[in-house]
Amino acid sequence: MRTDPAAHRVAIAVTDQAPLFELAVACEVFGIDRPDLADPWYDLRVCAADPGTTVAHGFVAHGAAGLDELVRADTVVVPACANVHRGPQPELVDAVRAAHTAGARIAAICSGAFVLAAAGLLDGRRATTHWMHAGELARRHPDVRLDPKVLYVEDGGVYTSAGTAAGIDLCLELVRTDHGAAVANALARRLVTPPHRTGGQAQYVELPAVARDDTALGPLLEWARARLDRPITLTDLARRAGLSRRTLARRFDEAMGVPPMRWLQQERIRRAQHLLETSTLPVEQVSAASGLGSAANLRRHFVRCVGLAPQAYRLAFLGTAPPFREGPPLRP
Repeated sequence: MRTDPAAHRVAIAVTDQAPLFELAVACEVFGIDRPDLADPWYDLRVCAADPGTTVAHGFVAHGAAGLDELVRADTVVVPACANVHRGPQPELVDAVRAAHTAGARIAAICSGAFVLAAAGLLDGRRATTHWMHAGELARRHPDVRLDPKVLYVEDGGVYTSAGTAAGIDLCLELVRTDHGAAVANALARRLVTPPHRTGGQAQYVELPAVARDDTALGPLLEWARARLDRPITLTDLARRAGLSRRTLARRFDEAMGVPPMRWLQQERIRRAQHLLETSTLPVEQVSAASGLGSAANLRRHFVRCVGLAPQAYRLAFLGTAPPFREGPPLRP
């Protein structure tokens, strides 16, 4: 590994049974010299409390430096941890806190955010993590300004990202900050990944699972789902349920956790997601089949709920985006 004193020092914290992908992403981006892109590149150090730490699937971090190396780094990267329900290693928390105090740039990938939060680095700061872990992070660390929908976020030199592939986006953003957009874009093409997904782009978050059909409202829910492409009012729902509008609203709040019309809107968005993922229907037809009216109306509600425009969502799931090529485009 390069030890050029002029190179930017990156220290990656390895923990027991850490998932491989997030760890490998940081090693791939910062650990391979690329003198044709930038020289010097990075001086990478893999660090662990135990030099023989075993990560996922039996891989062993042979020769890892100690955690004290984090304090001497310019950038500290904390990949995902094996289990968010177990507290992070106290010695790792202390080392990350000390590195931040010493002026290091701190970045967490996926559930690595739990280490930063335990160190107090996310208190009062905007941060993110994988959407599946967001509730647990918010419960344990209520002072974090958590945004569980975005890919990555920076606040005061502290970076956090969503899960897995968003770690690539975060690492490329660090390269972009250090070496400029041209270098980051060239590296992205070599990794065969989009050159720049902005941090504010949405994670593909599942809408809250509020449709609990085991409630007394089950028949009404199924009736409404079968008619999502038609106008349905609160009065229609109440009449179908044989209840007053006020009583229906109370029953929905007790059983579903949301008002009737908000539930209906979420079901329409779910229908639109399904059609965008599984069909090639024009957006106008998707909107009509979902009961959202015009394509413009679909876009407005879809962006608000999902965080992504319908066409961008479809490209992500159908895989119809054009390939990335390094160098000039091929001539016909």
